Amino acid sequence: MLKQHTILKPVSLKGVGIHTGQEVNLTFKPAKENQGYVFCRVDLPEKPLIEANINFVVNTDRGTNLDKNGIKIRTSEHVLAALVGMGIDNILIELDAPEPPIMDGSSKYFVEALKKAGLKKQDVTREEYVVKEPISYYDEDSGSDITVIPSENYEVTAMVDFGTKILGTQNATMKNLSQFNDEFSNARTFSFLHEIEMLLDNGLIKGGDLNNAIVYVDKELSDETMLKLKKAFNKEKLSVQSNGILDNLKLHYPNEAARHKLLDVIGDLALLGIRIRGKVIANKPGHYVNTMFAKHLSSIIKSEKRNLAPQIDWSKPPVMDVNQIKNIIPHRPPFLFLDKILEISKDHIIGLKNVTMNEEFFNGHFPGKPIMPGVLQIEAMAQAGGVLILNTVPDPKNYLTFFAKIDNAKFKTPVVPGDTLIFKCQLLSPLRRGICHMKAQAFVDGKLTSEAELMAKIIKKVDS
Repeated sequence: MLKQHTILKPVSLKGVGIHTGQEVNLTFKPAKENQGYVFCRVDLPEKPLIEANINFVVNTDRGTNLDKNGIKIRTSEHVLAALVGMGIDNILIELDAPEPPIMDGSSKYFVEALKKAGLKKQDVTREEYVVKEPISYYDEDSGSDITVIPSENYEVTAMVDFGTKILGTQNATMKNLSQFNDEFSNARTFSFLHEIEMLLDNGLIKGGDLNNAIVYVDKELSDETMLKLKKAFNKEKLSVQSNGILDNLKLHYPNEAARHKLLDVIGDLALLGIRIRGKVIANKPGHYVNTMFAKHLSSIIKSEKRNLAPQIDWSKPPVMDVNQIKNIIPHRPPFLFLDKILEISKDHIIGLKNVTMNEEFFNGHFPGKPIMPGVLQIEAMAQAGGVLILNTVPDPKNYLTFFAKIDNAKFKTPVVPGDTLIFKCQLLSPLRRGICHMKAQAFVDGKLTSEAELMAKIIKKVDS
């Protein structure tokens, strides 16, 4: 398993924000394990933080823009792509303006700065989402779609079709993240002439010049437009080259536009906060569809995490056997549904039951088709929860557990003879006044079979 990384020392660079035109200083600083990517607005009182999180995306107008409690970060994607490409997991990004410097419109200068800072391996394992089946998102309005499929590496393919003569269909593929720094980080942002005119008319791209954006001329240049462009870019002369690009800027690659779209995909998906092991196929990507796909994927990851079966080290002896369990809870066969406790802490427990054909309830449920009743699965999880909370008192034999409420009970798949049930109970809030609230789940072969939210209270026995 790969370890998390941060940088060895702070490193700074400066430039202008492409939309604000403000001069901005950016400093990368080392960060502790599991912090992720965090922006810090040092120009504001109290230096507020805003995490690079997909939930903070407020709009995708000419970039991926974040907002947390009124604290804004614009055009975050180029910086984030550089961090992913460098293999960095935790970092603090200090800014004295709302948007990072545009530099040359790529991730190149951020990568170079991070190389100077150096990498530091940390002690915590990097979290990774392994794609097991295709996951897709389709935007009906634009016709854009993104799919991720299983792969041994993080791969990205971007396919673009702008429907113009000057810039038609282009593809770009990154087979391995190790290619990013040398083959994709220097791919610059681009725009069409008609978009440039609109942006200028709306007071945007104040920090733009012909060194940080490729301008494709998709319409005839009128004298009025030429004067507007000369003024905006502070140029005495402008021309259109044979390749349809404004002024004398030379392309790094024939498919530089597709490569930059691929860069944007990597930067936008960084907002997931977890690495992907899978192949991303992006057809006509843009910041809107990128971030919507990220939100869709994020919800799937969260759901899978909630329903993730515990990882059991079968070489370790159980924490409690059945006799030790009987010393804590009063249940006895045939109403004892726990065989072992495999793991226990102050806020969670993992238990086990081997389901055999000899269970008495199979005699009536059902003859010829034995299925463990759902209510008994809930009871088994409740017994595990009972062990968890009674383990917090010094004399558990003197206490009883009474369950007060069961919410959101769901049954996914039947439990049959031969199954091994793994129970996981997790406290949803700290134990108070003897009352506990927990999430309980049951798994067979790594798949969720049943779940419920349980509330219980422990009460001291009263001698008769």
